[in-house]
Amino acid sequence: LSYSTYNQFWKEANSTINDLLVQEIPAEPLKPEKDRLTVFQKLATLYIKYVQIFRKLESSYDQVVHPQKRRILRQVLDGTMGRLLEVKDEMVNLEFSEFHYFDDILSDLKLTPNDIEIPIPKYFLHERKKVLQEREQVLGKILAKMGPTDREAKKMSLEEAIRLVQIHERARQGRLRAKFMREIRLEEEREKLAAQRGAPTLDPDVAATRIQKIWKGFIQRKVTRREREEEMVFIGMVWLCLFEISSNISPYIMTDQYVTILKHVGITQEENEVEYQQALVTIKEKIRQVEGPDIKETMQDQIRQWFIECRDATGKFPDYPDEEDGGSSLLFKEKTPEEAKGEKIRKEEWKEEEGKE
Repeated sequence: LSYSTYNQFWKEANSTINDLLVQEIPAEPLKPEKDRLTVFQKLATLYIKYVQIFRKLESSYDQVVHPQKRRILRQVLDGTMGRLLEVKDEMVNLEFSEFHYFDDILSDLKLTPNDIEIPIPKYFLHERKKVLQEREQVLGKILAKMGPTDREAKKMSLEEAIRLVQIHERARQGRLRAKFMREIRLEEEREKLAAQRGAPTLDPDVAATRIQKIWKGFIQRKVTRREREEEMVFIGMVWLCLFEISSNISPYIMTDQYVTILKHVGITQEENEVEYQQALVTIKEKIRQVEGPDIKETMQDQIRQWFIECRDATGKFPDYPDEEDGGSSLLFKEKTPEEAKGEKIRKEEWKEEEGKE
């Protein structure tokens, strides 16, 4: 599948999540439901939909190579898994059972049992690959130090061994004898049927027509398969490299090439992640060197302006904000309209008090 397909999966999952949020968090609180069956139907429907969302997000997260997109996808994916566990826990507490039946709901949603199977996220293994490799190395070293272990074989007397060999040999001979007799019986039946029917005759024109029919069907299926593959490439459903091979090559080679492409996606993800981490440091340092002096000067001007405004309003310089209150960051904090209005009123009050004095 192409990257646009996985982006579409992500888009569909987000749309479904928004619909479920509207359903789970209505504008007006709903009345408590007393019917246990109705509650289970609602929970089961939520569970199935969250499973579908999880499958789409997991596929997208596994194939998307952009680091920023993967971070957002990971947050949504983890949240979906958490909500899925919550719904499952509610179903268990309601039914007092770990196993549930969704036959009627699957039929209504036109789904199959395979559609609600929960796959193990692939990033579970990818992210723990180094840990697992280190664990295997440690176990290998421990086993190497221990050396080979001699297992005590079960002792058997000569009479028991001979008897065991005789039993297996007689069973083998019996199977061969039964197979041989069955083949003789089938051969006799075939000869009997052939004698009753007579020698088979076939007109040469009919034979040629049958051969042409089979050959033309084979050629047409081959052409149709090729056209279908080209159409899938044209609409962006598959990668072009999967079908840039001869039609004479075995499909197993295509499978191997597909596996190679998946490995390439994983390598690209790792390279992009490393590049992203390096870019964070590089861009931060670049901003500090290029724009840092201007930002510093602007902040100093704002702090001076704040001191001057407070002095004009109160007649004296204010105390610098404490570190516990946020220090200078308190001066650059974005204020809500209510906070800005309150600050304006306080300044006017200070001016009035100063005028009275």
